[in-house]
Formats: sequence, C-alpha cells, structure tokens
Amino acid sequence: MKFTKKSVVTLLVTILIVYVLALYKLPYYIYKPGGADALDPVVSVEGGYKSKGDMHLVTVSGGQATPVSFVLAKMLPYYEVQPIENVIPEHISEKEYMDAQLHMMESSQEAATVVAYEAANADIDIKYDGVYVVSVVKGMPAEGKLKAGDEIKQVDSKKINNSDDLLDYVKKKKSGDKIKVHFERENKQKSVHVTLQEFEELNDKIGIGIQLVTNRDVHVKPKVHFESGDIGGPSAGLMFALKIYDELKEEDLTHGKQIIGTGEIDYEGNVLPIGGIDKKVVAADKEGGDIFFAPNENGTKGSNYEIAKKTADDIGTDMKIVPVDTFKEALDYLEKEM
Repeated sequence: MKFTKKSVVTLLVTILIVYVLALYKLPYYIYKPGGADALDPVVSVEGGYKSKGDMHLVTVSGGQATPVSFVLAKMLPYYEVQPIENVIPEHISEKEYMDAQLHMMESSQEAATVVAYEAANADIDIKYDGVYVVSVVKGMPAEGKLKAGDEIKQVDSKKINNSDDLLDYVKKKKSGDKIKVHFERENKQKSVHVTLQEFEELNDKIGIGIQLVTNRDVHVKPKVHFESGDIGGPSAGLMFALKIYDELKEEDLTHGKQIIGTGEIDYEGNVLPIGGIDKKVVAADKEGGDIFFAPNENGTKGSNYEIAKKTADDIGTDMKIVPVDTFKEALDYLEKEM
C-alpha cells in the first residue's frame, strides 16, 4: 500500500483525535454503578460457620472523565459527573486520596470486627493506644498549630483515650472558647491553645478543624481475615459486621438469600450514611439481591433509605429495601423477619 503525504497526515490527525476523545483527562470525575461482590472471598473467620446464601458488599465505580466517558455519563442513567476538586481536593495528590480511602476501609473493618464480636459475645480484647491527628482543615483554627501524626494526650484537664472523648468534650463548648491541647510530636511533649469555631458545612458544629483516628489494638478469637484489595472507603462496614457475626454464630442469617447492603458503621454499631446509594441499588439489583439494607438516618428527609427506595421503584426491582439505623436493627431483621 502506497502512503501519500496527505494520507499520513490524515492518519496522524485521526490518531490524535482518537487519543483526545478516549484518553485525554478532563477536570471531572464520573461515578457509576459498580459491583455487588459476595463477601466469602473478602472476609473469613477461622473455623467460621458457612451459610447457604451470601452477604455482599456493593461498590460505586469512579474515574476521571475523558471526552467520550463525559458524553456517555451525561446520557446514561445513574451516572454522575462531579468537578474533580469536589472529589479530590487540590491540596492532595491522587495517591494521598487513595491512601486515605484505604485507611478508611481498614478503620471500617476494625469497627465491624468490634461490633460483630461484641454482639456475638465472642472473645475480644481492646487496648487503646493513642488518638492521632489524621489531617488539619485548611483555614481552620488548628492550622499551623497541629499537624498530621500528632498524638493528642489531653485537652484542658480532660484525658483523651479515644476520639469520642475529645468530640464529647468539645460539644459542651461554644464558638470562641479556647481549649488547651496537650500532644506528643516526635517524642516531645507540647501544648497549644486553640480557639473553637463553627463549621458552616457541618451544620455549625463546633471544632478546631482536625480529623482524628483512635489507634486501637484489637485482638479476637477466633481470628478474622480481610482480603479487600484496592477497595477503599468506609461504606462496607455494616455488611462486614453482618458477615463476621454470621460466621461466628451457627444460625444461618442469610436463610439462603442474597443479602446486600451499605453503610458505614461506628464502634457503637450505628449505621451512618454513604454516597452513591442510587448507584449501589442498581448494582445490587443486577447481582440479583433479595434484601438491601440502607442507612435510614433516623428518618431524615432525603435519607439514604428514601433515595434507595425511590431508585428501587424507578428500576422496578423485586429486591426489598430495608431501612436501618443500627447494626442491631439489621441483625434483628435477619433473625426475626426473614
């Protein structure tokens, strides 16, 4: 085949156009329905009981937009386009963002383990090993005074054993009050005065602008193992807890059904709202789910449950959407109502 100068130029232009349309990254992020994977390969209790049905975690897929994917996302149902700065703040890298997501996954696994083992009256021992600053919000009072990695020991005369101790203490204060934070940095004891301030984006809650994590040393018998790979975020917490409990107890919680759900879980067993609930309902329906647990947010208007129920109605699924505010509510439903 003989190539002319014109045909070579045309080919190069075509390659460039294809590259731009398919690979060029736009400053947008696209969310879409992900998968609803069975938890058997992800969570296992040593010597745990097996069930006839399956527990599933459900995910939302995401990625930076290209021109082609951007156009498709605008056309397809249950696809969502967000400016990338709404997803990955400008001051952190994509790697730091993913690291934070994986850290939240690890925290959710630990919380789920604690909730499940305590509910099952299984052997669990928890030792607290410090409260650490994960991040400092730019422009808030703690900026320049505290930094990631600082271990908070005490606030005023209140000893801090876990992050809730600090949160509960601050709740009793008002905006403009000063607190004295005692902390350890690089093996040196330090203290600093910080003024409390309202967070408009958090319904005027009082704080100093730090994210905390409690370092717990959790030991359980029998041992539990997680293989979640590169799945990040905290939203599988409820399903992790149900799966662990199901393996610890002889009774089959699934009753041969496909149990799917979502919701972050805290150490007290509260089920907290998550993002992308509509996309998760779509993914769960495609997987053939029988039951879908959705955070109820104590009946708040526009709750995860309300959105999940509307989505289920819109797509005509037979899957039952069940509202829950706590792990116990989900457990009671599976034990008594199925």
